[in-house]
Amino acid sequence: MSKRLAVLHAHLNPTRFPPDPPAPPLSASLCAAAAADSDSDAQNHTLQNDCVFCKIIRGQAPALKLYEDDMCLCILDTSPLSHGHSLIIPKSHFPSLDATPSSVVAAMCSKVPFISNAIMKATGCSSFNLLVNNGEAAGQVIYHTHIHIIPRKAYDCLWASESLLRRRLNLDDEKVSLLAARIQKQLLPSDICQHRKNESFCSSKS
Repeated sequence: MSKRLAVLHAHLNPTRFPPDPPAPPLSASLCAAAAADSDSDAQNHTLQNDCVFCKIIRGQAPALKLYEDDMCLCILDTSPLSHGHSLIIPKSHFPSLDATPSSVVAAMCSKVPFISNAIMKATGCSSFNLLVNNGEAAGQVIYHTHIHIIPRKAYDCLWASESLLRRRLNLDDEKVSLLAARIQKQLLPSDICQHRKNESFCSSKS
């Protein structure tokens, strides 16, 4: 009888384990070190003398401007892939997309819907590609972050890759899982600190 009572008591009053401890905060030393470098990094964000986009922003090089505000500028590409091919560029110099603060990228991307809509209406296109060439191997030629808006028409055969067959990714493949794990491992707290440092710089510029 005593054993039955003990079992009944255990069901009515299950053992309550303490909640898991909260995740530790980001290392203050990591973020402090990132912040300490912010002044030197800020020099890289100023306009450069040898950058064609910086010259356009300063008014020292010609361009057909489609749109301009405090953060970014949109111009017609001088070597277009299609009629109406345009570029959105930030008004501060960042050599690549991964070096560009997310607030600047957000400001650029927020202009895409209405600028692309205007381009499509003006060119009679129904579609467009949004493209960033990030790094030499990806075809980046001007090392000042920029986004391409490329108007498209059906069967314009602009990209040879569009005719290529693409194989579906096997999510059960061990190599695919390992690739995902390696990428996840690179998303370290130090990267978050770098992101916050860039955000602090952009806040100070506003």
